[in-house]
Amino acid sequence: HLYRLPVREEKMVKTQVTIGPAAKKPLKLEIPLMITGMSYGGALSKKARIALARAATAAGTAVNTGEGAFIPEERESATRYIYQYHRGRWPHGNKREFYSLADMIEIQLGQGAQASTPQTTPAQKIDEELREIFGLKEGEDAVIAARLPEVESKKDLKNLVFRLKEETGGVPVAYKFAATHYLEKEMEIALSAGVDVIVVDGAEAGTHAGQPLLEDDFGLPTMHALVRAADYLEAKGVKEKVSLVAGGGLFTPGHFLKAMALGADAVYLGTVAVMAMIHTQMAKTAPMEPPTQLALYSGKLKEELDVELAAKSLTNFLRSCVAEMVLGAVALGKEDLRAINREDLCALTPYAATVTGVAPAYRERMPHHPQATAGEEKAGAEKSLQ
Repeated sequence: HLYRLPVREEKMVKTQVTIGPAAKKPLKLEIPLMITGMSYGGALSKKARIALARAATAAGTAVNTGEGAFIPEERESATRYIYQYHRGRWPHGNKREFYSLADMIEIQLGQGAQASTPQTTPAQKIDEELREIFGLKEGEDAVIAARLPEVESKKDLKNLVFRLKEETGGVPVAYKFAATHYLEKEMEIALSAGVDVIVVDGAEAGTHAGQPLLEDDFGLPTMHALVRAADYLEAKGVKEKVSLVAGGGLFTPGHFLKAMALGADAVYLGTVAVMAMIHTQMAKTAPMEPPTQLALYSGKLKEELDVELAAKSLTNFLRSCVAEMVLGAVALGKEDLRAINREDLCALTPYAATVTGVAPAYRERMPHHPQATAGEEKAGAEKSLQ
């Protein structure tokens, strides 16, 4: 209130963020919320992908292609376009003519809900349009491999990063991986390869086709991973040069703001973006089907999705989230969302304080024993301090 005065007006708070500031062509966003990779064919329908792109454009942010096919209509709808350089082994994957159109490239070696495991879409579940876009033959499966074929060493990654920067004229190149206990070692390899952005996917990350073991028992929680990643960049002295993006289980403006306070430059939205996109059309699926049938590639009602309404609904959600985050910044007396840090947080439990390095909200006190004399309490306190 008076110890730290609130910002006078909401419009004074800056929401812009630059991803990959050291790149020749940094990715500049109006808001620090981005749409994460959810691929066409592997996850979402074509209509859903176009709606995501339109909403991202309207809100001033970027949309990520995910491990899927390049859709010209999606690129035309997106002013800020992130191409995911993925592990898909189909003829029309990772072609220069596709990723050269991107505003950022994300090398994806894993994700929170599936680690770095293979995935196959059977031929019988691939329609004619998707087969043509993927470049698959009749009866051929769409396979995502466990490894990126040309990257099996530190040197391979460095060569790929260099090549992608050369071929795109210097857009930011990101390294995305599922957070594990070897997080710092993974980041060391990525930094030595010259990446501009680190993308950490926590264990809470969603998927429509992951195995229960990988979803439930693998990976570090997003909070743990984010703190360790931010600390590592700080220790290496590159926090202002290499951007940090966090994803996995982030749903509310409070989640987003806390993630930024813990060190993220921006956050990825996945599941919540899909739900926000379709929430005004859920009645179309009732009472027999779940709402996701409107958005998934395999959804029974995917053709029923109203793209314009879906884009508007997600745009409203993104704008609403940022408006709330701005109010939080006003209350904190910060004129830039990026200025919010760990000093603006307090931990309600010893566990949270230990994990994050944030000051506890409580003050530890000596137990009070009503039957003890004042002299006995004083002696006990002095002994405990020794």
